[in-house]
Amino acid sequence: MPSLCPFTNSGILYSPEEDLNEREQIMYQAVHYELVASALAVQTGKLINPEFNIGCMIAMCPIYPLTCAPNDMMMATKAMHRRYWFTDVHARGYYPQHMLNYFARKGFNIDITPDDNAILARGCVDFIGFSYYMSFTTQFSPDNPQLDYVEPRDLVSNPYIDTSEWGWQIDPAGLRYSLNWFWDHFQLPLFIVENGFGAVDQRQADGTVNDHYRIDYFSSHIREMKKAVVEDGVDLIGYTPWGCIDLVSAGTGEMKKRYGMIYVDKDNEGKGTLE
Repeated sequence: MPSLCPFTNSGILYSPEEDLNEREQIMYQAVHYELVASALAVQTGKLINPEFNIGCMIAMCPIYPLTCAPNDMMMATKAMHRRYWFTDVHARGYYPQHMLNYFARKGFNIDITPDDNAILARGCVDFIGFSYYMSFTTQFSPDNPQLDYVEPRDLVSNPYIDTSEWGWQIDPAGLRYSLNWFWDHFQLPLFIVENGFGAVDQRQADGTVNDHYRIDYFSSHIREMKKAVVEDGVDLIGYTPWGCIDLVSAGTGEMKKRYGMIYVDKDNEGKGTLE
């Protein structure tokens, strides 16, 4: 059962009597309704102005196989299926067959009506927006012959790249890979809407923050982004870093993990001047 899901936006409250399989079905039902709502939003926007360019947003962490062993390769493929099938629905207007097969194998009875399918088909996005902070790595396990990818259970460390203080893999080349992956699969313009580095920043006596590590992170990622455009031919329409100012991290719920280009004096307990 996925542990990192967009279903948190749906306000689901589970019954104590529901087992994990029932909860997973409810999650997929919720995301179906979210996808239908997204398609309706695209259609509404086009009614307001047919010239609008309307996109989706995907949290992108490309998933590598730990080795070139065929089972590891297949595990990574299944992991990418499980994590990024939402993009198929946004961009193509229909569910990929591998997800429909997964629902059937798990015995999920997802309420997907013919009207829903028609809405999805008419509500495809014009571009794909995505965030990129890190890459993931996975490995086949004999205990998982069905290759059912679950985070964080099926994640392993990548021995070839460094990690941040929070264990996030620092992988500039992964941004180039991500851009190519989206472009190869969907041939839609791409927009990097989040890219940043969370770290413990120390403000000096003169008020400055010597965050050379963040400068290195952005520089290396921008270089790889340029390669994707100039060398690989990816259609990239924009880039916005994360973020402008320090704020509470959505991933860990703390102020200590800072992303901002502007330092904000506030700690995890909410104490500080906000200057």
